[in-house]
Amino acid sequence: MSELLSPAEARDAAERVSLLRKGLNQVLLDQPRVVEQVVVAVLARGHVLLEGLPGLGKTELCKALARLLGLPFRRIQFTPDLLPGDITGTYVLEGEGRRDFTFREGPLFAHVVLADEINRSSPKTQAALLEAMQERGVTVLGQTRALPDPFFVLATQNPIELEGTYPLPEAQLDRFLFRVQVPSVGASTLTALLTTRVRGSPPVLPPVADAARLAELFAAVDRVHLPVPVADFIGRLVEASDPNSPGAPEPVRRFVRFGASPRAALALAASGRALALTRGKPNVGFDEVVACAPAVLNHRLVLAYEASLEKVGPLDVVRSLLQSIPEVPRA
Repeated sequence: MSELLSPAEARDAAERVSLLRKGLNQVLLDQPRVVEQVVVAVLARGHVLLEGLPGLGKTELCKALARLLGLPFRRIQFTPDLLPGDITGTYVLEGEGRRDFTFREGPLFAHVVLADEINRSSPKTQAALLEAMQERGVTVLGQTRALPDPFFVLATQNPIELEGTYPLPEAQLDRFLFRVQVPSVGASTLTALLTTRVRGSPPVLPPVADAARLAELFAAVDRVHLPVPVADFIGRLVEASDPNSPGAPEPVRRFVRFGASPRAALALAASGRALALTRGKPNVGFDEVVACAPAVLNHRLVLAYEASLEKVGPLDVVRSLLQSIPEVPRA
């Protein structure tokens, strides 16, 4: 087991992370919560599903993230006619005389991949991302090829468009560390946008990190201590999301069909470590778990039909779950 992170090392890492957060805040105005969640997900080596109305800057946020990290970026526009080979790559016939099949890499072979409007493509094409997001590799004609390291998928979807869309299945949603809601902005933000940007173009910022520095931050995250009481809190929280669990609160029993999987517990631990590091802390506290829980759990709960009748959403259930589960078990 690696040596635990010292307080001085945690503070130094937090200062480096603050440069990334500051740069993203210059691109996505007045959305500090969204920026923080994206930064935490990157440090936890997870993928992010950004959900919000068109024109809120989701694409620009992803492009800025790649620029600030100094990593290659690819954007894939998901459409109904997009095929799996269009994103993973395929074999093509090349050469003169004796021709050979050569593999041509698809846009997935980049460090930062933006899957724009991911729910507009068919389930077959969506499924092509499953192996890439989980195993960091793609298999074509029986041969598996590793994707670049690090590898992040940032996907966007519009929640109000239903025509011509294919809702992501639970297995696909479970591969995302966070589902982040991108809220609309107010008049003051629009005023700043209109007066500081020509045609809405965001500032082009220089990189604040590279692959080597990012690897150092990953190593620092892994060294953040997860105390046993906090790990126990994560376990009880995920267990209580199951409506059949004895400790499930009343809203979970009424409105949830299926609770979160063990992958949710792993996601809470990883994101808790990453958030603690951004705060300059060498250990995970209960407050980091509580802060990450909504983004980790909101897409992992399968709600019952009664929830839609009573206009209860997944975030409402997560809030009730956090209020019902004590940080320390009751005697």
